[in-house]
Amino acid sequence: MPDQKALQDEIDQYKREKESIRKMLGQIGGAGNAKKERIINISFAIFVGLLFSFDLMRHALHLSVDFIPEMFSVEIAVLLVSMKIIWMMHRQQKVEHFQFWILNTIEFQMNSTAARIRKIEKIMEELQKESSSR
Repeated sequence: MPDQKALQDEIDQYKREKESIRKMLGQIGGAGNAKKERIINISFAIFVGLLFSFDLMRHALHLSVDFIPEMFSVEIAVLLVSMKIIWMMHRQQKVEHFQFWILNTIEFQMNSTAARIRKIEKIMEELQKESSSR
């Protein structure tokens, strides 16, 4: 019975850790933000495409628009693309930090488990020596 209780406690601990990791993944941009990111990406693409096409049509049709300097929309489009790249770099940095944290946690758990195994092996060797000396 005590083994079943200990096993159930470990399963419960695992479920709690799994749930906390899910919450953290959602905070750094996991599945919860996929729809929001898709909308942002589509709106960026449409807006940049419109700006480029506006300037292209202006030059192709030889339209003169006095209140907007030439190539202004292209400059704005390049600015928006630059902002998008910076935003993507920031998001990637958050993901890499989280991956580092996970790997560090796994390494800590492995070292802890290895130390416990060494301790158990030492105890078993002592018990074997005691039983063989009897």
